[in-house]
Amino acid sequence: MRDPTGWMREEYDKLVEQNLNWRIRELQGPSAPTAKMDGKEVIMLCSNNYLNLSNHPKLKRAAVAAIRTHGVGSGSVRAIAGTMDLHLELERRLAKFKGAEASLTYSAGFTTNEGLIPQLVDQGDAIISDELNHGSIIDGVRLTKADRYVYKHTDVADLERVLVEVEKKNPKKVLIITDGVFSMDGDIAPLDGIVKAAKPYGAMIYVDDAHGEAVLGKGGRGIVSHFNLTHNDVHFEMGTFSKAFGVMGGHVSGSRDMVNYALNKSRSWLLSASHPPATAAACIAAIDVLETEERHVKTLWKNREYFVKGLQQMGFDTGRSQTPIVPAMCSESAKAVALSDGLFKQGILALPIVFPMVARDKARIRNMMNSGLTKAQLDTALAAYEKVGKKLTII
Repeated sequence: MRDPTGWMREEYDKLVEQNLNWRIRELQGPSAPTAKMDGKEVIMLCSNNYLNLSNHPKLKRAAVAAIRTHGVGSGSVRAIAGTMDLHLELERRLAKFKGAEASLTYSAGFTTNEGLIPQLVDQGDAIISDELNHGSIIDGVRLTKADRYVYKHTDVADLERVLVEVEKKNPKKVLIITDGVFSMDGDIAPLDGIVKAAKPYGAMIYVDDAHGEAVLGKGGRGIVSHFNLTHNDVHFEMGTFSKAFGVMGGHVSGSRDMVNYALNKSRSWLLSASHPPATAAACIAAIDVLETEERHVKTLWKNREYFVKGLQQMGFDTGRSQTPIVPAMCSESAKAVALSDGLFKQGILALPIVFPMVARDKARIRNMMNSGLTKAQLDTALAAYEKVGKKLTII
């Protein structure tokens, strides 16, 4: 007789045999530069909380105050009765911060991509995607009926080749989509070149700037600012509040027409409950901090340069990193897992990234820099890398 769920254990056991399974650790307290994980005090090198804003007193105060005035939940989806004044204020503030006509917030970055991308193209249209785009982009693309094309990673010349191929079919709409900062390697999409290549074809451009938010650009305004572009050049600037902003949620910025269209067509927006008041208020406070305390972004980049230099000097390959995402390449999945385990014993939390998240021979530890890390903490982490890296003959 068929076992309806037995296949799950078999599949999981295969992952364990190949060192490809995720082993979930328990964070006991806040996500901070020094944290308590599985009962052990560790230096945190795997949090997306780049600016340590999740612990900023202004964000905490804003969240508590919003609970007192607005309760703990909105009670509905945005389209019915779940749009509070806090949500509208957040969108106004975000649009101003981004230099856009309008912004729209979603429950998460994943739901932004999953809900918006399928509404931008239809059967007979074309969507062109970077080959290393994030899984949420890939899933959003899969939900479309458009013809799909892929160009080589960050290769504008190959994008131009694909555009010529696409134009022969005379699609009604063309959408080019790319990550801004690629989350596995920390490299930056050549957005200026993409814009230049797209303009002769009247193509729409969608950039997922989840890891560029509050990291790139003037005062952390993101990749569009970084390349001195506008929202006439980049039509959909998607991002998240759950990384450098230190809170939770997704969003997209662009024209007022885009926002009006999205809030009427995007099912992940129409059918998801809105952010709790505390979350919306904390996101507003995060924008306040970014506009008035530029030191956080500057310190993040200072820490990034120091850490990258340290890893490279001892012989680690840091791949294509251009941002505070700093891989330590290990090649084999087993070595990446062993390096992570060894670092944890030394009080450093830095997790392995293995297949299928990256290619089988591209396993690595992905380090995420934080503006709250001190030089002493970075030195401790580098010393641990050198000790364990030599033991495993990675360096």
